[in-house]
Amino acid sequence: MNISSFAKKLGLAIASLLFVVGSLFITASPASADTVTVKMGSDGGQLVFDPKVVTIKVGDTVKWVNNKAFPHNVVFDGHEELSHKKLAQKPKAELESTFNEAGEFSYYCSPHRGAGMAGKVVVQ
Repeated sequence: MNISSFAKKLGLAIASLLFVVGSLFITASPASADTVTVKMGSDGGQLVFDPKVVTIKVGDTVKWVNNKAFPHNVVFDGHEELSHKKLAQKPKAELESTFNEAGEFSYYCSPHRGAGMAGKVVVQ
């Protein structure tokens, strides 16, 4: 085998290897955050968050949507950055919080806390 032939084969082998390795990076999809929806007030008008408990991953967002018997809000004691203390007054009004640390985060609706309107976000 002469040097020219060897160089061509080596060049082809390196190019093939780079193509394979490069295609791995192109097809790998980045992790994407999810959004989970919680209704504020059940379809039947009960003063509850539906679902009461949601489990998400770090970086995910919870979106609360006014459903029935509003106004509602979302208050996390000790986590002001997650709270939405202003009352959502309109039908289908939305409030969102993104959770950037693992843990369990309990919350409530301040006007309806006495009626038991409370929920929990579990972040894994």
